[in-house]
Amino acid sequence: MYAIVEIAGQQFKVAKDQKVYVHRLQGEAGSKVTFDNVLLLDNAGNVTIGAPAIEGASVTAQILSHLKGDKVIVFKKKRRKGFKKKNGHRQYLSEIQIESIAATGGTKSVKKEEAPKKEAAPKADVKEEATTDYNSMTVAELKDAAKEQGISGYTSLKKAELIEALTK
Repeated sequence: MYAIVEIAGQQFKVAKDQKVYVHRLQGEAGSKVTFDNVLLLDNAGNVTIGAPAIEGASVTAQILSHLKGDKVIVFKKKRRKGFKKKNGHRQYLSEIQIESIAATGGTKSVKKEEAPKKEAAPKADVKEEATTDYNSMTVAELKDAAKEQGISGYTSLKKAELIEALTK
């Protein structure tokens, strides 16, 4: 079982008992941290994808230590100008160990999303048959409605208005 979790602004693929280095977290070494922003869960081939996160799913980890990463040298130079600038940076990191991945509520949220989609389609058909409200239609729906009435373009629309005015 693995999960893709957002921790401190970055996404990590984590599994149980895995050690991960992340940006410095609030909390002391030895304390437990829970991450609720689980984006994907894989439980023995059963994949659950969040939209954007899975409701009820969480990952629990323990902070092992706080440390600093390797030094990164940033060197800037402009040729023929005599400009040289050298900077260094060491990122503050936390080493965490994943203790558990809880998938409670993960499959239920997917079923809730599927159910309204199936019910929404028949309701839309009923509204179109009962009354036609052109103000709430999209451009594509308006074009389809115009084709059904025999209006193919602006000139045929003008002809339809002329015929309608003459028959009154």
